Amino acid sequence: MMTSIAPDVRMAGVQRTYPPRAAVVSWIFFDWAAQPYFTLITTFVFAPYFATSIAPDPATGQSLWGFAMAAAGLAIALMSPVLGAIADASGRRKPWIAGFGALLVLAACTLWIGKPGDPSIIAPLLLAVALASVGAEFATVFNNAMMPTLVPPERIGRLSGTGWATGYIGGIVSLIIVLGFLAANPETGRTLLGFKPLFGLDPVSHQGDRIVGPLTGLWFIIFVMPLFLFTPDYPAKRPVREALREGLSELKRSIRSLPQQKSLAAFLLANMIYTDGLVSLFAFGGIYAAGTFGWHTIQIGSFGIMLAIAGTFGAWLGGKLDDSLGPRRVITGSLLLLLLAVAAILLVDKDSVLFVAVAPPQPGAPLFSSAAERAYLVLGCLIGAAGGPLQAASRTLLIRLAPKDRIAQYFGLFALTGKVTSFIGPLLIGMITAVTASQKAGMAVLVVFFVAGLGLLMRVRD
Repeated sequence: MMTSIAPDVRMAGVQRTYPPRAAVVSWIFFDWAAQPYFTLITTFVFAPYFATSIAPDPATGQSLWGFAMAAAGLAIALMSPVLGAIADASGRRKPWIAGFGALLVLAACTLWIGKPGDPSIIAPLLLAVALASVGAEFATVFNNAMMPTLVPPERIGRLSGTGWATGYIGGIVSLIIVLGFLAANPETGRTLLGFKPLFGLDPVSHQGDRIVGPLTGLWFIIFVMPLFLFTPDYPAKRPVREALREGLSELKRSIRSLPQQKSLAAFLLANMIYTDGLVSLFAFGGIYAAGTFGWHTIQIGSFGIMLAIAGTFGAWLGGKLDDSLGPRRVITGSLLLLLLAVAAILLVDKDSVLFVAVAPPQPGAPLFSSAAERAYLVLGCLIGAAGGPLQAASRTLLIRLAPKDRIAQYFGLFALTGKVTSFIGPLLIGMITAVTASQKAGMAVLVVFFVAGLGLLMRVRD
């Protein structure tokens, strides 16, 4: 058993006991279990497939996807603090993870219906993606709230970074499975590794792209089980109805007290802005590459593997830096890297890199053979390396700033600030893309989010 003196009880001379290593490792595997939704569906496989093969054209697909993500973000923003407050009052986290995990599984499996060129299934697909997003995000809220009960405060940064790194590795493995064995090039009928797709999946009808929905659901069920088996939960404190009343009352008090907690309030506001930019960047990065370079599943998925590898090392290193330098400095450095990478990506086109003309990609050429594609790969890996530490250090900083007895409630507020404006980023990208018919113009708005978030972060003291 790992033991440490918890800072909130040390003065009273009480020693706090933490669960065994198996419980901590099982908690970490939640990130592994949930990551394929973000890797396979919202970023590298299904989202670009939707934009290029189901929607009328990539720009329309990007705008429709943005509207769906905006609707999901608004629902998450409105409900997260309330649910977090109820969880704090009741003391239970696992039932909420199970319920919203089930929503994620059912909605993700529905994506199998997404046949190419069928406009009648666009609305049901977007609804399923939005519901899956709600399930994934809410399950994550309650999973995050378990962190302070697992390790001593001085190890929270490493735990958070390890969780994110493990999630990235899960994303890499899931992408390799899809690209190497399931999704094939419609022209050659072969996967990235040269195999025919398993289970007789038809490349022409993009069954290899559509299978990522059921795969995500099955993956989550298998790998979230250790959390339920080995990670302890709080016992129930009171009935749900009583918890609802108490939780809402506590939430009101917490919101009213924010003006007196200047660093916490500034951090939640900064998180609201830069998380919106980061989520939008990941959500539209694959779609942007599909429209700019004409990439399909194999190219985008290969790019995703490289980005996830960079993210794995970034999250792992960020966790170590978090414990030694503090989460605020890690967040600041990550935001500066993201600003640099996004600004540079806007200056990359298929026939130019940073205003220098280059030869465009040639049909039938080897994978990523053009200079513009390689530049996009490098910048994408920089985004991946910065995105992991940014997200991991953000939840660490919240734990350092928030009252320990209301941690789920503040993770609900954390999710609120991460989602209350999350519809604005996709909505702006969708609207600007629709008005200008330019994906580049739509993506340019992300620079504003990172600059504003960085400015507010300067007011936070951890």
